[in-house]
Amino acid sequence: MSLVKISPTAGMSAAAMRRRSFLVGAGVAAGAGALARHLPFNVIEPAQAADAKAAAAGATEIKHTICTHCSVGCSVDAVVSNGVWVRQEAAFDSPFNMGAHCAKGASVREHAHGEHRLRYPMKLVAGKYQRISWDQAITEIGDRLLKLRQQAGPDALMIIGSSKHGNEQSYLLRKFSSMWGTNNCDHQARICHSTTVAGVAQTFGFGAMTNSFNDLHSTKAVLFIGSNPAEAHPISMLHFLHAKELGAKMIVVDPRFTRTARFAHHYVRIRPGTDIALVWGLLWHIFNKGWEDKKFIEQRTYRMEDVRKEVAKWTPNKVSDVTGVPEASVYQTAEMLATNRPSSVVWCMGITQHHVGTANVRALSILQLALGNIGVAGGGANIYRGHDNVQGATDIGPNADSLPGYYGLAEGAWKHFASAWGVDYNWLLSRYGSKELMEKPGITVSRWFDGVLEKNEYVDQPSNLRAVLYWGHAPNSQTRLPDMKAAMQKLDMMVVIDPYPSMSAAMHGRQDGVYLLPAATQFETQGSVTASNRSLQWRERVTEPQFESKTDQEIMYLFARKFGFADELCKNIKVVHNEPVIEDILREINRSCWTIGYTGCSPERLKLHMLNKASFNPTTLRAESGPCKGDYYGLPWPCWGTPEMKHPGTPILYDLSKPVSEGGLPFRANWGVEHNGETLLAADGSTTHGSEIDTGYPEFDHVFLKKLGWWNDLTAAEQALAEGKNWKTDASGGIIRVVIMHGCAPFGNARARCNVWNFPDPVPVHREPLMTSRRDLVAAYPTYDDKANFWRLPTLYKSVQAIDFSKDYPLIMTSGRLVEFEGGGDETRSNPWLAELQQNMFVEINPQDAAQVGAVTARYIWVETPTGARLKVMALVTPRVPVGIVWMPFHFGGWWMGEDLLQHYPDGAEPIVRGEAVNTGWTYGYDAVTMMQETKVSLCRLVRA
Repeated sequence: MSLVKISPTAGMSAAAMRRRSFLVGAGVAAGAGALARHLPFNVIEPAQAADAKAAAAGATEIKHTICTHCSVGCSVDAVVSNGVWVRQEAAFDSPFNMGAHCAKGASVREHAHGEHRLRYPMKLVAGKYQRISWDQAITEIGDRLLKLRQQAGPDALMIIGSSKHGNEQSYLLRKFSSMWGTNNCDHQARICHSTTVAGVAQTFGFGAMTNSFNDLHSTKAVLFIGSNPAEAHPISMLHFLHAKELGAKMIVVDPRFTRTARFAHHYVRIRPGTDIALVWGLLWHIFNKGWEDKKFIEQRTYRMEDVRKEVAKWTPNKVSDVTGVPEASVYQTAEMLATNRPSSVVWCMGITQHHVGTANVRALSILQLALGNIGVAGGGANIYRGHDNVQGATDIGPNADSLPGYYGLAEGAWKHFASAWGVDYNWLLSRYGSKELMEKPGITVSRWFDGVLEKNEYVDQPSNLRAVLYWGHAPNSQTRLPDMKAAMQKLDMMVVIDPYPSMSAAMHGRQDGVYLLPAATQFETQGSVTASNRSLQWRERVTEPQFESKTDQEIMYLFARKFGFADELCKNIKVVHNEPVIEDILREINRSCWTIGYTGCSPERLKLHMLNKASFNPTTLRAESGPCKGDYYGLPWPCWGTPEMKHPGTPILYDLSKPVSEGGLPFRANWGVEHNGETLLAADGSTTHGSEIDTGYPEFDHVFLKKLGWWNDLTAAEQALAEGKNWKTDASGGIIRVVIMHGCAPFGNARARCNVWNFPDPVPVHREPLMTSRRDLVAAYPTYDDKANFWRLPTLYKSVQAIDFSKDYPLIMTSGRLVEFEGGGDETRSNPWLAELQQNMFVEINPQDAAQVGAVTARYIWVETPTGARLKVMALVTPRVPVGIVWMPFHFGGWWMGEDLLQHYPDGAEPIVRGEAVNTGWTYGYDAVTMMQETKVSLCRLVRA
């Protein structure tokens, strides 16, 4: 074998060569024997002889795709023979997973070829699902929705999108919703990380993870808080364990001793719902010891002194009383973070899914600002997202409060997209019930059922919701399922579009008015997907759609044609056999989403990255050789300007050590230049490397460019398009190009905000959970006042907290993830390889609590909650949970308060594993900024079954 085959990777480290490049260049079979000791278990399988005739005919090929489960972005090599996906192989060339897979990733082929898929369109008739044709489905659903639109207006429809859609599908669905005429569109991010997006965006400037999984190689300490990556994001743990081998310290904060906690140097057991009190306790010690980064604070933050005032209240004894964490443990955590820098903070839904979720996120962001850990390798605010494209769907998909790219809903944003879509603004306006409704955030997915059930006089739109499209979303991932079921029964019609029918097909209790449409999986289409670190990757189509399924983009087109706006939907997009061309959709994204830099990541660049994965360094993510040399893997956004600019992507947000042209950035100037007479712009010298402006500066527009004398750096064609525009609306990209040429960031150079004056709590404060067992703390730390009109609905806070449920429901209830299943679990619980690993829904109970009610491992017990719900689940008696707390996974569904719903699923499309959904019993609670649901603190009691 010639070594010439691996020469492009000669610049890589020896370790990287052993693990990845040699295997890629030499072939797995040749290197496996010598290198088996270096590889994770279960990644090498016996070689199989290929069919010589098939190989000669070119019938067997490798398709490069991405796992459809969590957001790490693991590559999968799909082996396809004569159009059939015959097996999958480890993608050793991926810098993200380097040949490793978790249980879910190792079995994704079954997701596409699963026997439990929805195979053809179906309609509920007299309580039973009947097969219908696609033509009948489009005609009947379309006629009913058009009639509803005429009767009640476009806002009578709720469109619930998916974090499983690729970027192009997500973008097209937001466009589709806009052309239907409603902002009542949303997706999974609302109930997993909307508080993250709001919290970090309002603090730093962008609503996303600042560093990457791989960047943990460079950290000296990590605080995992509300995060269990060993189960939720298993491959991400490989990157941290590498850092641990190099000496990095590991701290885990969680009420439950998780699989992640077993690796920790220091484990902190916290009372659920007291994260802000703990973080302020950490900062109390950091400020007291003088461990903060004073220069960073002085130059790059706004109003840290307001935080100091709040932190001063949180003396060690008060922190211990509220959180349950001993003073010595709090001090040890603070010391480990402060004396081992750069240190990183990693959080997930244990932080976000609270009625104070946005405040939780902001407290952690402020902690990292105080330590100077933002904008540095090994530091950062690292947010592990749950679904494979929940980041991308958030960035450019169906959000109730924004057009793609976080442009918002103001008239200027609509005019920008009207231009990008090639349609008249007044035509778009005519599609809505009114201009007011066009510019008003819609009803969120977390509350859609209240939009059905609430009295119309309290709903801030002309009509209640009367129809719902569930487009790739699991209902059992939402709280208050009894209320949802009541809403489903009241609807005129419900449409479920999904490769697997989801629990929505079985829980509704209806006799008619339900349609099930089989969507293709992500392996049967192509397009880009954004990992949690902001890298975009290109999925190749592995096979054609199976059975009678259709791709989501084709279904959108068919409905748009029925509704009469197909030509407008695809004005700039070629349509082939009723399927909008994915590459054309991405090019439209490239021409419109300047705000977050989705503009430089063309289909051609992304495809080139996928074919040259081995050339990217697994720590820095930068290509060290080959045709992508200088790029960061996946062009992590912002990838500024047009594709022709060849911006390499931004691996670490807010890093001043690099020029903007090479991935550097300051904090975003998104809130003006001053507030209350104080500057919001960064101090002198706090600029990116090579900047021609050596001080803070506002965002760029045509006026600023002219004042600086840079206007003539634009071409004549660019000037024509940029006149009267700013960097976000200049369709030429010229403003961005020229600004970066002068070493500056298009969005300005500002201070990170420690005081967010437009939030309910400008500086985060501890507020007791709505369902708290510590009634003695409610008076000192009350929740918010009830709100009359919040995201079009009344929302309760104090009136819920005022009721003392703790006497009858003495146990704290919380929930989380399993490694075997994902999300609502319909896909993974329908996979025989995963179903075998976890066959029963269960509740973890401390031995002392179990003894009180006679709970025994592997025997059923009832979990009862204040809503009146009763969940029949198996007991798991374990000290993993402390006395007074029970824990349940949230991936189960298919039972309803003790009843198996098997007979209510379409024949053959029921999940293999069914069980109670924890959210059947979950109680009321929503974040005061984003309407994030509360799923981490409630109350319950146990009753022997």
